[in-house]
Amino acid sequence: MMSNKEDLSLRKSSLQQTQDSNLELSRVRQFAVALTLDPDTAHVNLCVSKDLKQVHHTDQRNFTDGPGRFSYYNVFTKQGFSSGKFYFEVQVRDKTVWVLGVAKESVDRNNRKSLCSENGFWCLDMKIKNGSCFVCAEPCAPVSLKCPPQKVGVFVDYDEGLVSFYDADSADFIYSFTGCSFNDKLFPFLNPCVNCHGENSAPLVLTAVEK
Repeated sequence: MMSNKEDLSLRKSSLQQTQDSNLELSRVRQFAVALTLDPDTAHVNLCVSKDLKQVHHTDQRNFTDGPGRFSYYNVFTKQGFSSGKFYFEVQVRDKTVWVLGVAKESVDRNNRKSLCSENGFWCLDMKIKNGSCFVCAEPCAPVSLKCPPQKVGVFVDYDEGLVSFYDADSADFIYSFTGCSFNDKLFPFLNPCVNCHGENSAPLVLTAVEK
């Protein structure tokens, strides 16, 4: 049985971890940027909202083919970055499957199997149904979560080669790619995945960041 002293020590440790997480997220939130989605890059079956903040998958064709358009369910933002630090948040509430992160401008937009860091994508792949979350590397690496996030924060330090993910509500750290070599403009991207007959029809949403 745990002693009162041990219990108090664990509580203090947990409180300290929470405070550290909150401080870390507050620090990176100062680099928040305003983003809008670029419909010219969206897969033809994606639906982008008029305010360019939301995207979801549909069973109908919403765009015509064009140069720069993804042949899988991705959409870039209009804003790209080739230096410095930036941070953004994406609401993932009510989604059962999603992928999001950042990617090089030069990625292959026709290769459906290219979503990994080796191919210029630094992202999280979440599947709520089986409780799995992976970082998209080669090979894929599982990530341990206390609970599925409702909103994900993404922080990038281009010059340091860092991409970090956070639970934006709890401030819990999720994962970091480190030592990345970008050497190309980076674009935030969202992938709402297929709607699965309505089970995954909720949109991914670029949300305003409270600094």
